[in-house]
Amino acid sequence: MTQVTRILATSATCAALVVAASAQAPDGVEVLTVRNNFFVVAGGGGNVGVQVGDDGVVVVDAGSAASAPAVVAAIKRITPKPIRYIINTGPDADHVGGNETLSKAGETLFGPARLGGQRQEFMGPVAAILATEGVLRRMTAPSGSPQAYPSGALPTEAFHYARKALYLNGEGIEALHQPAAHTDGDAFVFFRRSDVVMAGDVFDASQFPVIDVERGGTIDGEIAALGRLSELAIASVPIVSREAGTIVVPGHGHLGDQYDVVEYRDMVTIVRDRVRDLVAAGRSLQDVQAASPAKGYAGRYGHGSNGWTTERFVDAIYKSLSKEKK
Repeated sequence: MTQVTRILATSATCAALVVAASAQAPDGVEVLTVRNNFFVVAGGGGNVGVQVGDDGVVVVDAGSAASAPAVVAAIKRITPKPIRYIINTGPDADHVGGNETLSKAGETLFGPARLGGQRQEFMGPVAAILATEGVLRRMTAPSGSPQAYPSGALPTEAFHYARKALYLNGEGIEALHQPAAHTDGDAFVFFRRSDVVMAGDVFDASQFPVIDVERGGTIDGEIAALGRLSELAIASVPIVSREAGTIVVPGHGHLGDQYDVVEYRDMVTIVRDRVRDLVAAGRSLQDVQAASPAKGYAGRYGHGSNGWTTERFVDAIYKSLSKEKK
């Protein structure tokens, strides 16, 4: 099977899933069946991952605040089991905005406990929210400033180390911190038995990756994270006609596989290298933009629905590389 044939086949498969799901999505979101125990809710902001099993429901990202009720309704159509955990892949509002609503729709995994003979509630009757410390920091306002998110939306468990592991619904789940990529708080969430990776906005199939320099993102960290993602995913080899292998769910856009990640990483690397050569030659940002370093890719990735244009992507690379020189 050629690369072109493989891409067309993957697109056709994803299109069929969307068509099938649309008939069941009167509230504007779509439910895609990825594995027997794993689903993706699309159309409610960022892609939302839903793993189900005997322990309950593990959700990756919560979509936007406005779409959260529709996401909850979609999850209830999948299973009556309670949401136990919400894991955030990053700090963006279309991934964490629905945290509070989804958390309140769930139940803590541990339930009531007795301490010193007194009945205590562990974290209350809500689902836990897990994220990196970077996400917690970005969601929390400085002292004296208005709070951007209600307290119920904030992570209840935050980690700063490279890997946070859970074992729920019969499989290992790894939250893998990717420092200084899209932001300084990104994480991949790898469901090991299901062989699904929720990649967040490090991998965005709909546009160039957003390098949020103001929130700690860097172009070199982005490329390193995409390299890590390509190592986590296993391609459908040697029998490529099976359309098997690890399923990679991007922050936005259609589902992908290891080939898609490698293609995306190579694209980002090529544009980075072009900009880096121009920076090394002493060119200004205006000169770099005029040189069109994203030429050949802008038609496919340069029209982000959130206003993330080719020019903004090149600008972020330039700023990131310029910071590294200091």
